[in-house]
Amino acid sequence: MTEGRPTAYYNGRDRIPSHAWEGVPPVTHDFSRFAGTASYITSPELRHAVNVALAIERPLLVRGEPGTGKTLLAGAVAEDLGLELITWNVKSTSKAAEGLYVYDTVQRLQDSRFGDHDVADIRQYIRLGPLGRALTTERQVVLLIDEIDKADLEFPNDLLHELDLMEFTITETGDRHRARQRPMVVITSNAEKELPDPFLRRCIFHFIAFPGAELMEEIVRVHHPAIGEALLAQCLAKFYWLRELRGLRKRPSTSELVDWIGALLAAGVQPGQLAGEIPFLGALVKKEEDAAAVAKAGASGRWPRDDG
Repeated sequence: MTEGRPTAYYNGRDRIPSHAWEGVPPVTHDFSRFAGTASYITSPELRHAVNVALAIERPLLVRGEPGTGKTLLAGAVAEDLGLELITWNVKSTSKAAEGLYVYDTVQRLQDSRFGDHDVADIRQYIRLGPLGRALTTERQVVLLIDEIDKADLEFPNDLLHELDLMEFTITETGDRHRARQRPMVVITSNAEKELPDPFLRRCIFHFIAFPGAELMEEIVRVHHPAIGEALLAQCLAKFYWLRELRGLRKRPSTSELVDWIGALLAAGVQPGQLAGEIPFLGALVKKEEDAAAVAKAGASGRWPRDDG
Protein backbone atom coordinates (compact mmCIF):
# COMPACT_ATOMS: atom_id res chain seq x y z
CA MET A 1 0.00 0.00 0.00
CA THR A 2 1.31 3.42 -0.96
CA GLU A 3 1.49 5.72 2.04
CA GLY A 4 -1.47 8.07 2.18
CA ARG A 5 -3.36 6.27 -0.63
CA PRO A 6 -5.49 3.13 -0.75
CA THR A 7 -4.50 0.08 -2.83
CA ALA A 8 -7.96 0.25 -4.39
CA TYR A 9 -10.84 2.65 -4.18
CA TYR A 10 -14.51 1.79 -4.56
CA ASN A 11 -16.82 4.68 -5.38
CA GLY A 12 -20.05 2.70 -5.27
CA ARG A 13 -19.86 1.42 -8.85
CA ASP A 14 -16.26 1.10 -10.13
CA ARG A 15 -13.17 -0.30 -8.49
CA ILE A 16 -10.10 1.77 -9.28
CA PRO A 17 -6.80 -0.19 -9.26
CA SER A 18 -3.87 0.91 -7.15
CA HIS A 19 -1.65 1.87 -10.12
CA ALA A 20 -4.13 4.62 -10.97
CA TRP A 21 -2.97 6.47 -7.85
CA GLU A 22 0.67 6.68 -9.00
CA GLY A 23 1.82 10.30 -9.01
CA VAL A 24 -1.36 11.49 -7.26
CA PRO A 25 -0.54 13.35 -4.01
CA PRO A 26 -2.34 12.17 -0.88
CA VAL A 27 -5.39 14.19 0.12
CA THR A 28 -5.27 16.00 3.45
CA HIS A 29 -8.26 17.36 5.34
CA ASP A 30 -8.83 20.15 7.81
CA PHE A 31 -9.71 18.44 11.09
CA SER A 32 -10.56 21.73 12.77
CA ARG A 33 -13.42 22.92 10.55
CA PHE A 34 -16.00 22.62 13.31
CA ALA A 35 -15.14 24.40 16.54
CA GLY A 36 -18.57 24.87 18.12
CA THR A 37 -20.44 28.15 18.35
CA ALA A 38 -20.91 30.89 20.91
CA SER A 39 -24.17 29.28 22.03
CA TYR A 40 -23.23 25.61 21.64
CA ILE A 41 -20.36 24.61 23.90
CA THR A 42 -18.71 21.34 22.89
CA SER A 43 -16.20 18.93 24.36
CA PRO A 44 -12.98 18.23 22.42
CA GLU A 45 -14.18 14.66 21.79
CA LEU A 46 -17.40 15.86 20.14
CA ARG A 47 -15.52 18.34 17.95
CA HIS A 48 -13.16 15.55 16.84
CA ALA A 49 -16.11 13.28 15.95
CA VAL A 50 -17.75 16.00 13.83
CA ASN A 51 -14.53 16.81 12.01
CA VAL A 52 -13.77 13.16 11.30
CA ALA A 53 -17.26 12.73 9.83
CA LEU A 54 -16.72 15.83 7.69
CA ALA A 55 -13.30 14.70 6.50
CA ILE A 56 -14.21 11.16 5.45
CA GLU A 57 -17.81 11.98 4.46
CA ARG A 58 -19.56 9.56 6.79
CA PRO A 59 -22.82 10.11 8.69
CA LEU A 60 -22.31 11.08 12.32
CA LEU A 61 -24.48 9.05 14.72
CA VAL A 62 -24.89 10.66 18.13
CA ARG A 63 -26.45 9.24 21.26
CA GLY A 64 -26.85 10.56 24.76
CA GLU A 65 -29.49 11.08 27.39
CA PRO A 66 -32.15 13.78 26.82
CA GLY A 67 -30.83 17.29 27.33
CA THR A 68 -27.28 16.67 26.11
CA GLY A 69 -27.74 18.65 22.89
CA LYS A 70 -27.99 15.86 20.31
CA THR A 71 -30.57 17.59 18.15
CA LEU A 72 -29.01 21.04 18.54
CA LEU A 73 -25.63 19.74 17.32
CA ALA A 74 -26.68 19.75 13.66
CA GLY A 75 -27.78 23.38 13.91
CA ALA A 76 -24.46 24.29 15.51
CA VAL A 77 -22.52 22.55 12.73
CA ALA A 78 -24.58 24.37 10.10
CA GLU A 79 -24.08 27.72 11.84
CA ASP A 80 -20.34 27.25 12.30
CA LEU A 81 -19.74 26.12 8.71
CA GLY A 82 -22.19 28.59 7.15
CA LEU A 83 -24.38 25.85 5.67
CA GLU A 84 -28.13 25.40 5.34
CA LEU A 85 -29.78 23.03 7.83
CA ILE A 86 -32.40 20.55 6.59
CA THR A 87 -34.24 18.58 9.28
CA TRP A 88 -35.94 15.20 8.97
CA ASN A 89 -37.95 14.37 12.09
CA VAL A 90 -38.33 10.60 11.98
CA LYS A 91 -41.64 9.07 13.07
CA SER A 92 -42.77 5.50 13.70
CA THR A 93 -44.36 5.48 10.23
CA SER A 94 -41.37 6.99 8.38
CA LYS A 95 -39.98 5.21 5.32
CA ALA A 96 -36.59 5.92 3.78
CA ALA A 97 -38.10 6.38 0.31
CA GLU A 98 -40.35 9.16 1.62
CA GLY A 99 -37.24 11.06 2.59
CA LEU A 100 -36.44 11.32 -1.11
CA TYR A 101 -39.82 12.34 -2.48
CA VAL A 102 -43.57 11.81 -2.23
CA TYR A 103 -45.98 11.62 -5.14
CA ASP A 104 -49.12 13.47 -4.04
CA THR A 105 -51.76 11.29 -5.72
CA VAL A 106 -54.54 12.64 -3.51
CA GLN A 107 -53.98 16.23 -4.68
CA ARG A 108 -53.82 15.11 -8.31
CA LEU A 109 -57.09 13.23 -7.94
CA GLN A 110 -58.78 16.27 -6.41
CA ASP A 111 -57.47 18.52 -9.18
CA SER A 112 -58.76 16.12 -11.83
CA ARG A 113 -62.21 16.09 -10.25
CA PHE A 114 -62.56 19.86 -10.11
CA GLY A 115 -60.83 20.46 -13.45
CA ASP A 116 -58.92 23.62 -12.52
CA HIS A 117 -55.41 22.19 -13.09
CA ASP A 118 -53.53 20.44 -15.86
CA VAL A 119 -53.07 17.08 -14.14
CA ALA A 120 -51.04 15.72 -17.05
CA ASP A 121 -47.92 17.37 -15.64
CA ILE A 122 -47.03 14.90 -12.88
CA ARG A 123 -43.99 16.90 -11.79
CA GLN A 124 -46.20 19.46 -10.03
CA TYR A 125 -47.33 16.68 -7.68
CA ILE A 126 -43.84 15.55 -6.73
CA ARG A 127 -42.78 16.81 -3.28
CA LEU A 128 -39.13 16.36 -2.40
CA GLY A 129 -38.49 15.09 1.11
CA PRO A 130 -35.64 16.22 3.40
CA LEU A 131 -33.13 13.77 1.91
CA GLY A 132 -34.25 14.63 -1.62
CA ARG A 133 -33.73 18.34 -0.94
CA ALA A 134 -30.31 17.65 0.57
CA LEU A 135 -29.26 15.75 -2.57
CA THR A 136 -30.52 18.33 -5.05
CA THR A 137 -29.06 21.52 -3.61
CA GLU A 138 -26.22 23.32 -5.37
CA ARG A 139 -24.23 23.77 -2.14
CA GLN A 140 -23.42 21.37 0.65
CA VAL A 141 -25.99 21.28 3.45
CA VAL A 142 -26.27 19.74 6.90
CA LEU A 143 -28.97 17.08 7.05
CA LEU A 144 -30.32 16.22 10.50
CA ILE A 145 -32.06 12.84 10.73
CA ASP A 146 -33.57 13.14 14.19
CA GLU A 147 -34.45 10.13 16.38
CA ILE A 148 -33.81 7.41 13.82
CA ASP A 149 -34.71 4.67 16.29
CA LYS A 150 -38.38 5.72 16.21
CA ALA A 151 -38.80 4.07 12.79
CA ASP A 152 -39.08 0.35 12.04
CA LEU A 153 -36.09 -1.99 11.84
CA GLU A 154 -35.79 -1.74 8.05
CA PHE A 155 -35.49 2.03 8.03
CA PRO A 156 -31.75 2.34 8.90
CA ASN A 157 -30.61 -0.12 6.23
CA ASP A 158 -32.89 1.43 3.60
CA LEU A 159 -31.54 4.84 4.55
CA LEU A 160 -27.97 3.54 4.32
CA HIS A 161 -28.63 2.45 0.75
CA GLU A 162 -29.84 5.92 -0.23
CA LEU A 163 -26.93 7.64 1.53
CA ASP A 164 -24.42 5.38 -0.20
CA LEU A 165 -25.83 5.99 -3.68
CA MET A 166 -26.18 9.76 -3.30
CA GLU A 167 -28.55 9.67 -6.25
CA PHE A 168 -32.17 8.78 -6.90
CA THR A 169 -34.71 8.53 -9.72
CA ILE A 170 -38.29 9.74 -9.52
CA THR A 171 -40.12 6.72 -10.88
CA GLU A 172 -43.22 8.61 -11.98
CA THR A 173 -41.30 11.05 -14.20
CA GLY A 174 -37.99 9.32 -14.89
CA ASP A 175 -36.08 12.34 -13.58
CA ARG A 176 -32.70 11.31 -12.17
CA HIS A 177 -30.93 13.37 -9.53
CA ARG A 178 -27.35 12.96 -8.38
CA ALA A 179 -25.86 14.93 -5.51
CA ARG A 180 -23.42 17.66 -6.48
CA GLN A 181 -22.21 17.89 -2.88
CA ARG A 182 -22.44 15.13 -0.29
CA PRO A 183 -24.40 16.51 2.67
CA MET A 184 -23.02 16.45 6.18
CA VAL A 185 -25.41 13.99 7.83
CA VAL A 186 -26.07 14.06 11.58
CA ILE A 187 -28.22 11.22 12.92
CA THR A 188 -29.55 11.18 16.47
CA SER A 189 -30.68 8.15 18.45
CA ASN A 190 -32.21 7.76 21.89
CA ALA A 191 -31.15 4.09 22.03
CA GLU A 192 -34.79 3.00 22.15
CA LYS A 193 -33.89 0.04 19.94
CA GLU A 194 -30.74 -1.55 18.54
CA LEU A 195 -29.56 -0.31 15.15
CA PRO A 196 -28.32 -2.85 12.56
CA ASP A 197 -24.59 -3.61 12.54
CA PRO A 198 -24.16 -2.78 8.81
CA PHE A 199 -25.62 0.66 9.50
CA LEU A 200 -23.38 1.21 12.52
CA ARG A 201 -20.28 0.24 10.52
CA ARG A 202 -20.95 3.04 8.05
CA CYS A 203 -21.28 5.75 10.69
CA ILE A 204 -18.95 7.72 12.89
CA PHE A 205 -20.31 7.25 16.40
CA HIS A 206 -20.19 9.58 19.39
CA PHE A 207 -21.90 9.31 22.75
CA ILE A 208 -22.50 12.77 24.22
CA ALA A 209 -21.80 12.37 27.91
CA PHE A 210 -23.74 14.53 30.32
CA PRO A 211 -21.69 17.68 31.04
CA GLY A 212 -19.63 17.79 34.19
CA ALA A 213 -19.77 20.82 36.50
CA GLU A 214 -16.98 22.70 34.74
CA LEU A 215 -18.49 22.39 31.26
CA MET A 216 -21.96 23.03 32.65
CA GLU A 217 -20.73 26.30 34.16
CA GLU A 218 -19.63 27.41 30.67
CA ILE A 219 -23.01 26.44 29.22
CA VAL A 220 -24.95 28.31 31.90
CA ARG A 221 -22.86 31.45 31.42
CA VAL A 222 -23.72 31.46 27.71
CA HIS A 223 -27.39 31.83 28.68
CA HIS A 224 -26.97 33.84 31.90
CA PRO A 225 -23.70 35.78 31.62
CA ALA A 226 -24.51 38.07 34.56
CA ILE A 227 -25.07 35.34 37.15
CA GLY A 228 -22.92 35.69 40.27
CA GLU A 229 -20.31 33.13 41.28
CA ALA A 230 -21.96 32.22 44.57
CA LEU A 231 -25.41 31.74 43.10
CA LEU A 232 -24.08 29.70 40.20
CA ALA A 233 -22.11 27.43 42.52
CA GLN A 234 -25.17 26.77 44.67
CA CYS A 235 -27.39 26.20 41.64
CA LEU A 236 -24.97 23.62 40.26
CA ALA A 237 -24.67 21.92 43.64
CA LYS A 238 -28.46 21.61 43.90
CA PHE A 239 -28.75 20.49 40.27
CA TYR A 240 -26.20 17.67 40.47
CA TRP A 241 -27.59 16.64 43.86
CA LEU A 242 -30.97 16.24 42.22
CA ARG A 243 -29.54 14.20 39.36
CA GLU A 244 -27.95 11.78 41.85
CA LEU A 245 -31.02 11.50 44.07
CA ARG A 246 -32.08 7.86 44.29
CA GLY A 247 -35.51 6.99 42.98
CA LEU A 248 -35.82 9.97 40.64
CA ARG A 249 -37.63 8.79 37.50
CA LYS A 250 -36.66 11.72 35.27
CA ARG A 251 -33.43 13.48 36.07
CA PRO A 252 -33.31 17.19 35.19
CA SER A 253 -31.44 18.08 32.00
CA THR A 254 -29.35 21.03 30.89
CA SER A 255 -32.29 22.92 29.40
CA GLU A 256 -34.20 22.57 32.66
CA LEU A 257 -31.24 23.89 34.62
CA VAL A 258 -31.04 26.92 32.32
CA ASP A 259 -34.78 27.55 32.73
CA TRP A 260 -34.58 27.16 36.51
CA ILE A 261 -31.72 29.63 36.82
CA GLY A 262 -33.63 32.03 34.60
CA ALA A 263 -36.55 31.84 37.02
CA LEU A 264 -34.27 32.42 40.02
CA LEU A 265 -32.69 35.47 38.42
CA ALA A 266 -36.07 36.89 37.39
CA ALA A 267 -37.30 36.55 40.98
CA GLY A 268 -34.12 38.08 42.43
CA VAL A 269 -33.30 34.97 44.49
CA GLN A 270 -30.11 35.33 46.54
CA PRO A 271 -27.61 32.52 47.28
CA GLY A 272 -28.66 32.25 50.92
CA GLN A 273 -32.22 31.39 49.89
CA LEU A 274 -31.05 28.10 48.37
CA ALA A 275 -29.63 26.77 51.63
CA GLY A 276 -32.70 24.86 52.75
CA GLU A 277 -35.02 24.74 49.75
CA ILE A 278 -35.25 24.56 45.97
CA PRO A 279 -37.43 27.44 44.77
CA PHE A 280 -39.44 26.86 41.59
CA LEU A 281 -38.88 23.10 41.75
CA GLY A 282 -41.34 22.61 38.89
CA ALA A 283 -38.75 24.01 36.48
CA LEU A 284 -36.45 21.09 37.34
CA VAL A 285 -38.60 18.04 38.06
CA LYS A 286 -41.63 17.18 35.95
CA LYS A 287 -43.18 14.20 37.71
CA GLU A 288 -45.29 14.21 40.86
CA GLU A 289 -43.42 11.29 42.43
CA ASP A 290 -40.09 13.02 41.77
CA ALA A 291 -41.27 16.18 43.50
CA ALA A 292 -42.32 14.03 46.48
CA ALA A 293 -38.91 12.33 46.54
CA VAL A 294 -37.15 15.72 46.61
CA ALA A 295 -39.40 16.97 49.42
CA LYS A 296 -38.73 13.82 51.44
CA ALA A 297 -34.96 14.12 50.97
CA GLY A 298 -35.05 17.79 51.94
CA ALA A 299 -37.11 17.08 55.05
CA SER A 300 -34.52 14.55 56.19
CA GLY A 301 -31.77 17.16 55.88
CA ARG A 302 -30.02 15.58 52.90
CA TRP A 303 -29.19 18.83 51.11
CA PRO A 304 -25.85 19.28 49.35
CA ARG A 305 -23.01 20.47 51.61
CA ASP A 306 -22.12 23.30 49.23
CA ASP A 307 -25.27 25.10 50.28
CA GLY A 308 -23.70 25.87 53.62
